[in-house]
Amino acid sequence: MPRGKHGNGTTGIIRKATTIDPMSDATTPVAALKDGIHRFAMDRGWEPYHSPKNLVMALASEVGELCDVFRWLTPEESRTASADPVTRQAIADELADVANIIFLLSLHTGIDLSDAIRAKMIRNTVKYPVPEQPSA
Repeated sequence: MPRGKHGNGTTGIIRKATTIDPMSDATTPVAALKDGIHRFAMDRGWEPYHSPKNLVMALASEVGELCDVFRWLTPEESRTASADPVTRQAIADELADVANIIFLLSLHTGIDLSDAIRAKMIRNTVKYPVPEQPSA
């Protein structure tokens, strides 16, 4: 969802306590997500606790909670886990928690996440070249 002024004078994806603008991966800029989670934390006075160290510790905890959803599943069960509505919601909740902390860490370190991902993809392309196909 593009960022902009809303009827109540706020900017971003969150308009009031119970209303969040609809979003999808295909149409939501990373900046809008970062702005929304940053505003959410600021509105609650959480910013003083968001040092990079604390955010990394929180990230590890949230990744652990995501792991818990998949613990003891077989590889095949893990591939179909999101078909169950309750499990799908648990996965979505934990993915959102992980992403929110990653966005906050990006903000608090001054690292442009999109640029970092692009640069890492370039390095990975060199490090892991596409295997050559055998000649027929």
